[in-house]
Amino acid sequence: MNVNVLLIAVLCGLASLGTKAAGAADSAPIPSDGSVLPFPPTPSASIAAPTLQESTHQRRVEQSHLPADAPNILIILLDDVGFGLADTYGGPIHTPTLSRIAGEGISYNAFHTTAICSPTRAALLTGRNHHRVGSGTIAERAVDWDGYTGVIPRTSATLAKVLGEYGYKSAAFGKWHNTPATDTTAMGPFTLWPTGEGIGFDYFYGFLAGETSQWEPRLVENFNAIEPPHDATYHLSEDMADQAIDWMRKHRAFAPDKPFLMYWAPGAGHGPHHVAKAWADKYKGQFDAGWDQLREQTFERQKALGWIPADTKLTPRAESMPGWDSIPEAERPFQLRLMEVFAGFVEHVDVQAGKVIDELERLGIRDNTLVIYIFGDNGSSAEGQQGSISELLAQNQIPNTIAQQLAALERLGGLDALGGPKVDNMYHAGWAWAGDTPFQHTKLIASHFGGTRNPMAISWPKGIRPDKTPRPQFHHVNDIAPTIYEILRIEPPEVVDGFAQDPIDGTSLAYTFGEAEAPGRKSIQYFDNNGSRGLYRDGWYAGTFGPLTPWLSVSPGLATWDPNKDVWELYNLDVDFSQANNLAAQEPQRLDAMKALFVEEAKANEAFPIGAGIWLRIHPEDRIKTPYRSWQFDATTTRMPEFTAPGLGRESNHVTIDAEFGENASGVLYALGGASGGLTLYMDQGHLVYEYNMMIIERYGVATADKLTPGRHRIEVDTTIAKPGAPAQIVLSVDGREVTRTTVARTVPAAFTASESFDVGLDLGSPVSLDYFDRRPFAFDGTIDAVRVSLK
Repeated sequence: MNVNVLLIAVLCGLASLGTKAAGAADSAPIPSDGSVLPFPPTPSASIAAPTLQESTHQRRVEQSHLPADAPNILIILLDDVGFGLADTYGGPIHTPTLSRIAGEGISYNAFHTTAICSPTRAALLTGRNHHRVGSGTIAERAVDWDGYTGVIPRTSATLAKVLGEYGYKSAAFGKWHNTPATDTTAMGPFTLWPTGEGIGFDYFYGFLAGETSQWEPRLVENFNAIEPPHDATYHLSEDMADQAIDWMRKHRAFAPDKPFLMYWAPGAGHGPHHVAKAWADKYKGQFDAGWDQLREQTFERQKALGWIPADTKLTPRAESMPGWDSIPEAERPFQLRLMEVFAGFVEHVDVQAGKVIDELERLGIRDNTLVIYIFGDNGSSAEGQQGSISELLAQNQIPNTIAQQLAALERLGGLDALGGPKVDNMYHAGWAWAGDTPFQHTKLIASHFGGTRNPMAISWPKGIRPDKTPRPQFHHVNDIAPTIYEILRIEPPEVVDGFAQDPIDGTSLAYTFGEAEAPGRKSIQYFDNNGSRGLYRDGWYAGTFGPLTPWLSVSPGLATWDPNKDVWELYNLDVDFSQANNLAAQEPQRLDAMKALFVEEAKANEAFPIGAGIWLRIHPEDRIKTPYRSWQFDATTTRMPEFTAPGLGRESNHVTIDAEFGENASGVLYALGGASGGLTLYMDQGHLVYEYNMMIIERYGVATADKLTPGRHRIEVDTTIAKPGAPAQIVLSVDGREVTRTTVARTVPAAFTASESFDVGLDLGSPVSLDYFDRRPFAFDGTIDAVRVSLK
């Protein structure tokens, strides 16, 4: 396909469009069947005779299967930002690029996601419902029911795959999060990597996991792990903008006749919230009134702008979520600074997106570039819970207190450390709730729009006339792919690479480009995430909250939850924009019909068993992992993702190291995890040191009293953990003799990090131990012959 596609996760709009793409030539050669890829090659016009003298030569002309002057496409997708955050639409955070796209195009105020990362991205890229493409939950929580495997099937080809067959060049930047966690090592398999055969992008620069440090990201370029520069000014969002600009310039140089599709999906504003202090300081004092008042102020601005209907009601805070008045005065500076950092983080990434738009202008291709800016892959995230300096505390369901957080933060430099490389901070869930104004709840809740409704802006100067009137039609992230196919006059293929294709679930929204009040064409859409679920049908919405409360460290009753006993709610969206008036008691028959229809949709899309996304919270022992019980490593072993590495910090194991040590040996022998949590064994001026970093809030360490003599030694580390999360007994031995031991009071039951790795001979990424933070990656100055690991 000859369509350059820039995808900006906030859909703007296209101008009036009929059955033909705007500006497309009537004679554009579109195949009559258009359904089977790849296209057969154009026959040769040359004539081959027995001799050169008798032969004639004429080069064949490459046939185009795209409309003439097909657009470039840029999709921008931000992460974990909700409906009520951007000042473009009444929120408190300055978003000049989103405002620019909205001003040059159109905006949507009834656009929906799946309430969680990987599923939204899979639906966006394929045009199918998330369970249909194996993405009922995030990649790291995949389980072996068909709708939850984390494997996008070859029967649901991606936009990149299909457009590539039509001639498009494509690139993806930033967060991926759609490759099975066990497929992310240097040995692959690479089929489901962004540039793999099963996905189809030509180029990738970013990270494979659900999150990463913005200061020391675990980067991949195509199939190769790369390290960011050790530069105090480096930031991933800025790097992504630079890399996207560089790719576009190369595209102009090497393939100027081909349109392109760019998927620009930064990690911001997902945790950890990392940004330079100056960006956070721009918001100093702006949130001092707390999240309850922020929500009311945002609501009034939304109405004044006409972004939401004038009769919209502001929904109440859940009883289980604290109000700002309940926060002790002594803790408020911490909570306020967390929000200031987040706001700076989001503005910063929006500005970086603006650099990509600027480059389109500089290259002279902005006019014919379709920009889709989706402001969030789900609602704002409550996973920071009470406010956190190590956000995976929530994923591990580790109880903690603000007092513990503040005590640990003080050792790192106090409030000024927030946003920096020594913490993985996340704001209080109350800020997330305010960020989803005017709706109820947050990310991970699929029953209410606080988890699933995100603003979108679309701009295409050549194809869409600017219009400030919000598009109110109910649409979903699975509608993006069919929209692009319609613009390009492409019939979704029936067969790709020999695989018969699943039906497209999405509905093109191109009909809204030129008519703000066009009747909606999407009749039905189900939602399901972690047992929270709902169904849209012709203006009505039924849903139930489910068993998981994202803002609580532990959701009671998960193991005994019965979905058949859930209480459902019912809303008439035609007169109730914010789901404020529950009509379940007044319309029981309608509700029963909606519940029955949800079951039909769930079954058809392989969403059974309902709630499979919470399985690993109940059964962490079933976490996706490699089948190995023993390994042999050496100093060539680096960047082994935690989800494929031995579970050194959560299960009993024995490690043996054979190495050559010099005088006053120093450096890391092995490390797993990063600054937000992990463990490390290292040498420091001849002393052997072990540290278990329990998500920053607790650190356990021990060092030998005597130095190791120069020469060859065998180091052994024996770890005993009765069950996930239980205390650990650590025994260190040298040459068969115990030299020291320690007890870790509690361990991490699931994972230290989302993207940090196991490394031998140094500690890549963010360092586990503060003791060598300024010496990172603290490479071992001796020789490591072998590191043997066995699980007990």
